[in-house]
Amino acid sequence: MKKLLIYLKDYKKETVFAPLFKMLEATFELFVPLVMAAIIDKGIVPADTGYVLKMGAILVALGLIGLLCSITAQYFAAKAAVGFSTGLKHALFDHIQSLSFTEIDTLGTSTLITRMTSDVNQVQNGVNMVLRLFLRSPFIVFGAMIMAFTIDVKAAMIFVVTIPLLAVVVFGIMALTMPMYKKVQAGLDAVLGATRENLTGARVIRAFHKEEEETERFEEKNGILTRLQLVVGRISALTNPVTYIIINTATILLLYTGAVRVDNGSITQGEVVALVNYMSQILVELIKLANLIITITKALACANRIEAVFEVESSMEWRDTADRNQLTGMDNIAADGGMASGTDALAGQNAADRIDLAVEFDHVHLTYGGAGAESLSDIHIQVPKGQTVGIIGGTGSGKSSLVNMIPRFYDATAGTVRVNGRDVKTYGMEELRERIGIVLQKAVLFRGTIRDNLLWGNGSATDEELWEALRLAQAKEFVETKEGRLDAPVAQEGRNLSGGQRQRLTIARALVAKPEILILDDSASALDYATDAALRRAIKELPGETTVFIVSQRASSIQHADQIIVLEDGEIAGRGTHEELLAACEVYQEIYYSQFEKQNAVQT
Repeated sequence: MKKLLIYLKDYKKETVFAPLFKMLEATFELFVPLVMAAIIDKGIVPADTGYVLKMGAILVALGLIGLLCSITAQYFAAKAAVGFSTGLKHALFDHIQSLSFTEIDTLGTSTLITRMTSDVNQVQNGVNMVLRLFLRSPFIVFGAMIMAFTIDVKAAMIFVVTIPLLAVVVFGIMALTMPMYKKVQAGLDAVLGATRENLTGARVIRAFHKEEEETERFEEKNGILTRLQLVVGRISALTNPVTYIIINTATILLLYTGAVRVDNGSITQGEVVALVNYMSQILVELIKLANLIITITKALACANRIEAVFEVESSMEWRDTADRNQLTGMDNIAADGGMASGTDALAGQNAADRIDLAVEFDHVHLTYGGAGAESLSDIHIQVPKGQTVGIIGGTGSGKSSLVNMIPRFYDATAGTVRVNGRDVKTYGMEELRERIGIVLQKAVLFRGTIRDNLLWGNGSATDEELWEALRLAQAKEFVETKEGRLDAPVAQEGRNLSGGQRQRLTIARALVAKPEILILDDSASALDYATDAALRRAIKELPGETTVFIVSQRASSIQHADQIIVLEDGEIAGRGTHEELLAACEVYQEIYYSQFEKQNAVQT
């Protein structure tokens, strides 16, 4: 929790004024029993009506001043708590965005959502309650005990015994429930994860008639969460009855002692009433404190979970601007035939030769975090600028893993990936990503308009550039039929569009950026063969030396590529043109002939 308190630094005034005004309210509240004692002893007993009215006015004034202090304290506490959670959410979101795919895969989407929403809200509530009650309740408890000593020392000894007993109960329950609340939040993660999977995969679940199985799975996870909450709830529920028993027992003893002391003439009837009022104040405040402890326990458990995310550091380090400028200068020297920079000098190949390569995989290996085996093994590929590369292979052969290393979504565990002759690790994030346009396997669109989604590729693109990108992506025709055209609405994840339309819009979004390297990761799987062929012809029209990587399960999509890489179990099973692979590569032959009749394939 300490690490999160830095987000209160902009609210120092509020964090001081909130408890201060609560302490003022508590101070006025502690004077109320003394005023009541004076009314009884000096007003009611001697029947002095004027004195009763005067002291009654003082009670009203104390109540109004206390109310004003309470409202002021609540304002400052709410302002600090909401500002704290706002800063925390921004920082947490920024941190999550800085993590690589490896960390996000490890943490899981559902738990990150829970920590961004439910956990932060619990911590916000905890900060609010602490600023309002954490000092007020103990202040009244000990203040009431001190005020009791000013009335009668012997009767006040009951307070000395009662308060430690209450402290043992409250803090003992807190010690028991804190680890349980952590388990409750973990159970909430599981329920949220199952809910998210069922909502996103609702159509698939219905298509395979798996509603009952998914309902049972959800009920199982929800049942675990329910049992955890019941256990911790029962323990927390002990707080109120146990404190009531202790307080009421103490009140009985106080009344008995007070009656004896009144008979002896040691104290007055009004002072006994004041002592009982102080005991009642302690009861009320300890109930508040018990509830506060439960809230703080939840908040601390959630804060620890949020801190755990902050403690996860990205496995990737990106160069800052100064480092990039220095490295760029060294690369220029290398291009002129001078000394090579960094890892390039060790590779044994002249950097001036590498500068003509758009992408190079130099004996690259890749193992995902927690995986038992390599996903890619000893990949060595050189791709000149302007070349079209097809990548094909069976499911799980490593096609997506290979292209995901170019924009550095994942880092090679061994070997080097170079873009334009430079190790990708020597680039800054923006410097590298602005050179690359990638269309991932799953077509993801965001709620808004078609224009909004296309401008992700280039925020300053003109309408002419957007329409040109749509034309190249074979999306112009259907966009023109939409009401609003570029301003036609797009639902979340593009649910109001067909699969092929979504894919074409994501390709257009990548083309708007006019990248040096375009990666199409199985992004035309929903297109018919005619549209797929038209798309490939359009991509060949791209201006400049655009290097294109096409990952596909269809042999027809990559057969006209300048070179084709065939992957099998993370290794290169073949490399060459369509004709060369069809003659010499068994893996490619198997894929190709499974899609085309052998006679037609030979004629082709």
